[in-house]
Amino acid sequence: MTTDGRETMTSAYPATKFAPAEVVRTELGDGAFTLSSPQPFKIAVQNLSEKLDHWAVEAPDREFLMERDTGDVWSGVSYGEAHAQVRALAAFLLEQGLGPEKPLLILSANSVRHGVLALAAMHVGIPVVPVSVPYSLHDKTLAKLRHIVSVTAPGIAYAADQQVFSNAFDYLGGEGIALLSDNGDLSYGAALATPVSDAVVKAAANVGPKTVAKILFTSGSTGMPKGVIVNQEMMMASQQALVQIWPFLEAEPPVIVDWLPWNHTFGGNFNFNQILWNGGTFYIDDGKPVPGEIEKTMRNIRDVSPTLYFNVPKGFDMMLPVMREDAALRKAFFERLQLIFFSGAGLPDHLWEGLEELGVAERGEKVPFVSAWGATEAMLITCVHFPVPSADVIGLPTPGYELKFLPNGSKLEMRVRGPHVTSGYMNNAEKTAEAFDEDGFYLTGDAGRLVDEGDLSKGIFFDGRTSENFKLMTGTWVAVGNLRIALLDALKPIVSDAVITGHNRNDIGALLFLNADECKSLAGRVDDLAGYASDPAVRAFIEERLSAYNAGQTGSATRVRRVLVQTDAPSVEKNEITDKGYINQRLALELRDAAVCELYEGPERVIASVKVHA
Repeated sequence: MTTDGRETMTSAYPATKFAPAEVVRTELGDGAFTLSSPQPFKIAVQNLSEKLDHWAVEAPDREFLMERDTGDVWSGVSYGEAHAQVRALAAFLLEQGLGPEKPLLILSANSVRHGVLALAAMHVGIPVVPVSVPYSLHDKTLAKLRHIVSVTAPGIAYAADQQVFSNAFDYLGGEGIALLSDNGDLSYGAALATPVSDAVVKAAANVGPKTVAKILFTSGSTGMPKGVIVNQEMMMASQQALVQIWPFLEAEPPVIVDWLPWNHTFGGNFNFNQILWNGGTFYIDDGKPVPGEIEKTMRNIRDVSPTLYFNVPKGFDMMLPVMREDAALRKAFFERLQLIFFSGAGLPDHLWEGLEELGVAERGEKVPFVSAWGATEAMLITCVHFPVPSADVIGLPTPGYELKFLPNGSKLEMRVRGPHVTSGYMNNAEKTAEAFDEDGFYLTGDAGRLVDEGDLSKGIFFDGRTSENFKLMTGTWVAVGNLRIALLDALKPIVSDAVITGHNRNDIGALLFLNADECKSLAGRVDDLAGYASDPAVRAFIEERLSAYNAGQTGSATRVRRVLVQTDAPSVEKNEITDKGYINQRLALELRDAAVCELYEGPERVIASVKVHA
């Protein structure tokens, strides 16, 4: 053990061992085909709780879930402690009348208690419904929370602090839902003292692969969120597939520092379950990639030195300039790192290159950059487990999946079938029927293409959302995802994000969001976003870079003729920026309709009020 209680690696810089890049192609006719892994696929356990049982015996004293306590010290539960608490809390939940038709609602953010309580519910077949925190705290009408309650009919709602969640608790209590908190009449501490009964043993024995484990709600950017049914098999299949392509996970227990919210599949299934599956340690990061919070993330990395690091591009964008100057942060970040994982949105080349350069400088070798592709409805469809040339390569199908490619206009639409895929949406037969084709493949709405038709082992390019792309007035299709990444690379590092515009218009435009730290360096002063948006140096930089970018474009599908710098940041409260820290393109266009109209007023190409020569 180290002086701060962390387990050391068996070697300073262990090689990251991946499985071979293998895939089988099957032709379906008319340009359609499937790809699948040739690896045999079998799940050896019946439910996720068996992994907690295993580690509670194999490594009872190993730290499992850790967080900073009120004294700012890392504390939490070991595997042995978590196992005991799960059984006690499971007994409490059963005594309260919860069951398969009466789930547990969790309102508050990631915490040790949140994680243990969720495991307790799933241990005895009670579905868990983790809810995005802004639904309770940032929307006084509680519209989405009310919708979730109407869909799931929960028996208990948990929030760490009943005062903070008083608005939501007042509503839920009025609906007859029991209210569990750390400081209320029905308290978490008292629940931990519940004796384990025969009812727990009996209910746990009935939990199998098809038992519903969670109801995870989609973002609801175009309407109310849909409740995705997540069963035990989905969670187990994704983790079994992962260890088959990342075998190093079984050789050394992983250690992560992670903020990604557990109401999303990335943080709550991919990351959380990966730690449990492999007996690792999860340090809950109390920061996130927004100003004032990213500093907490970097402080936690200095403390922990993770073996794997997961984040969205926005997080890397905010960390990179600090990491260049902060030797202690660089050392802690790269010292034990086996891979860097990004997801949620495309990673611009300058972030990839910048982190790669720092890794080589710090430890004399490249740290693998990997990504994956999936959805709440279909976990870990593809994953990178071989060297890739760029961030838009999403790997190959993971074991157990069939990935279908179907011509759709100029693109290949991707559909998927396998044990990792949901059975549908809770209490929504219409949307469930619309989500699958006649052969039972889930319709992802995403497009992909092979990196090399002659060498399948090179993987798949992500080719954007089929629903996100649009046509100009000329009928020309615009590939929004690819264009956004190209534009961010052109305007690096001043612009941190962009929303692409132009549907049914004559030319492409973009709403630009600034990176305040980089603007401060360029402007030579501290200001707010509105001040930077009108700063002559910032505007000149964007004008010059955009003109250079457009000079290299040959057609209207990629030439950006209008841009407008936004004087504010994307709104978390309005869900414009998601829990995972990236722009919700469709909702941003709706919320910023006035800015889009301004962008297309008259013939000028504008950056605030500056012409751009396209």
